[in-house]
Formats: sequence, structure tokens, C-alpha cells
Amino acid sequence: MLEAKLNEAAILKRLLDAVKELVTDANFECNEEGINLQAMDNSHVALVAVKLESTGFKRYRCDRPMPLGVNINSLTKVLKCAKDDDICTLKAADDGDILNLTYEARNSDRIAEYDMKLMDIDSDQLGIPDTEYDARVTMPASEFSRIVRDLSQLGESVRIEVSKEGVRFASDGEAANGSVLLKQSEGIGATASGKIKAPAKEESDGEEPGPEDEEDDEEGGSKKKVKKEKVKKEDGDAGDEEDVEMNGDAEEDEEFKGRSDNEDEEDEEEQENKKRKKKASTSKNGKPSKKAKRSLDDDPPNAVRIEMNQHVTLTFSLKYLVNFSKSATLADKVQLMMSNDVPLLVSYEFGQGYIRYYLAPKIGDD
Repeated sequence: MLEAKLNEAAILKRLLDAVKELVTDANFECNEEGINLQAMDNSHVALVAVKLESTGFKRYRCDRPMPLGVNINSLTKVLKCAKDDDICTLKAADDGDILNLTYEARNSDRIAEYDMKLMDIDSDQLGIPDTEYDARVTMPASEFSRIVRDLSQLGESVRIEVSKEGVRFASDGEAANGSVLLKQSEGIGATASGKIKAPAKEESDGEEPGPEDEEDDEEGGSKKKVKKEKVKKEDGDAGDEEDVEMNGDAEEDEEFKGRSDNEDEEDEEEQENKKRKKKASTSKNGKPSKKAKRSLDDDPPNAVRIEMNQHVTLTFSLKYLVNFSKSATLADKVQLMMSNDVPLLVSYEFGQGYIRYYLAPKIGDD
């Protein structure tokens, strides 16, 4: 049996609004760790991945893994019956064909209940292989929305170029051309970086990585089976297509480990305070400790951060990027992960999970 209680129905409503233009029918895969959705659009050019972690629910129970096959438009209509601040509860019985949604109003005794028929959708949970990216751009989600919306008025495609100068979005239309250059914000630090991995939810120290973060373990002999899903690379000329593997599984960020010293004569509370302070600055031998990866919340709200290993230039369909930008209602910041000849990863992370989009680049000249 599944029972998932959300403090606010707004989260589900915004998620559905963000994917309904891309996906018609999809399975919400439920297990003890949370609810996942992975689906591709009909043209196999874009893939969307959603995760709602069980810890983000007010109450969560899932006795065994189970799929909830739903029509996205139908579920959107049912969710429109809820106010944004209503407490929303999802219930489904094992092997049942009904999804029950209950909305409890916060300021009244009103309780609304809806039953929605589930569908039998034959689809596999997609495994997204690991990949390393050449560039990562972290920017305000509202700015990204504005750029793709403005450039979509000029043309159908946008060229995204990441260089030492900054990140440039350019579109060439029949009547006009336009480009927007964003430079890295002052005080962010060096733009060069080592291996750039897909964003991962932060793990607390000592916590084991979740299933998404597991890799092949040569010593233990365990191995994660990964199914590679292929998407078609768009071409300016119809009929000329290539296959591109979707890449970009999340990998656990490097943990930060620092220690403090000379604490023997301090009481327990002072020791803990000192540990926390020194953990952020120095290691046991007094040398600066290796810095942990910065989270999206470390930078100022309107900051632009650019990490780059090499120059990257790719062209994408603006229609898809405009659809992706609807997720700005869920998160204040967006990450763009790019490498030449591999799909773009657009990632929005919010308190309860994330929504990520993968988009194959265009080839040829439009």
C-alpha cells in the first residue's frame, strides 16, 4: 500500500505543469525511498527525471515497490481542484487500479476526495549512465526563463557557448538576431575545475549514498545494472538523424572531512563549536582543508557561477528549453551541464527532491 502525505499540494501542481508539455502518460515509480518519474517525449529528443524523496513528505508509507501509471493531463486536472496550501494525500492499494487524492484545507474543515483511474503503462525505469561534463553554469532560474523566452521570439534554436568570457545564448532568426552574455559574478572565485559531475543531493557525513549514487563496487562484487536509453539527435534537415546516448547520472559530491585540535581542556559544548568552525577552515595539521563542493545555496541569489574545463558550444531547440524553464516555480536556481556532442542537462533542485531534463543537441545548420 502507498500513502504519501504532502504539506502543500503546490509542489505536485508545479511538477505536473513542468512536465505535461513533454509527457502524455508516465509511471510514477514508488518505493520506500520516495517517488520517481522518468519519461521521454514522443520524439525521443528530451528526457525528464523527477524525484520526490520520502523524507520530504509529512507521512510516507510504501510497503513494496509499485508503479502508478497515470495520464499526466488527467492528473493535472484533478490537482487543479486543490488549493496550493491544501494538505494533499495520495493513496493506492497494492495491485489496485485507483489512485485516491485527498485535499485537506488548512483554514476550514473542508476535505475533498477524488479517485482517479490508473493505467497499465509498459515502460522500464531508465538508467542514466554516469558522465563527466566540460562545463557547468549555475544561474538564477528566472534569468534562464527570461533568456529562452526572449530568444524564442526570434528563432527556433539557441546556441549556448561557454568560454572564458562567460556563457552566451544566441539565436539567429529570419528577421533579427539576438544574443545574451552572462559573465561570472564577482567574488565567486576561479572558474576552472576538475571533473564536473551531474548534481547530486547532498549527503550528511557518514551517510551511505542512495541507489542513484551507487557505482560498480569491484571489491564487494556488487554491480548496478544500467540500461542505456538512446535519444535522437535533432537535425536541421528532416530525416537526417543520429543517435545520442543520454548521459548524466547523479554522483555523490565529495565529502568534506576536517578535524580540530587542542580541545582536551575544553568542555564538551565548546569542543563541538570549535569542531564546526575548524571543519570549515583548517585540518588537523593546520593547513587549509580541501574545500567541499559548494551547494547552490552558497552563492548570492542572483549570482552566476561558471565552471569550465574546455570551450563548449552546442545548439538546442528553444521550444524544449522554454518548457524546461517552467520549473522555475520550484527552484530559484538552475544548473546547465554541457559537453560537446552529449545531451544538455538542465537541473532544478528543491527542498524535497529535483527535476532534471536531458536534451539532445541539434546538428547541422538551421
